[in-house]
Amino acid sequence: MAISTATHLNFAGNARDALDFYRSVFGGHVVVTTYGEVGMPAEAPDAHKVVFGQLVGDDGFCVMAYDVPGRVEPFTGTTRREHGTTITDQPFFVSLSAGTLDEIALRWERLADGATIVEPLAASAWSPGFGMLTDRFGVTWAFTVVPT
Repeated sequence: MAISTATHLNFAGNARDALDFYRSVFGGHVVVTTYGEVGMPAEAPDAHKVVFGQLVGDDGFCVMAYDVPGRVEPFTGTTRREHGTTITDQPFFVSLSAGTLDEIALRWERLADGATIVEPLAASAWSPGFGMLTDRFGVTWAFTVVPT
């Protein structure tokens, strides 16, 4: 599988609605996984929210989306330092996908130079490899292994 990128949109609770709307515009197929489906207790306030969402059109159009846990306010589009940590309040990430962990690991290592690791690259409930980092320029990258 070739390495590909997609815009990864961040929402404050309406990712599913956004993906359904984008499907009405672009066509295609929506896949949604909720926090509850990957282990969050059903009674938790965010269990019904989207942890992984993707729209893939028949023409190759692709957009990803998720609901930031605990978030209810809209995004400001800013990045700031708070207590020594980079806080990225961006409405989007760049999502990089490949068929194997080896295919994305080298890119991860290179982008990690001078970056803030948001989530280490490791197996997750929905992927054999997932990780997030904010590079030295303030761009947040989400890495996902999508086995073929």
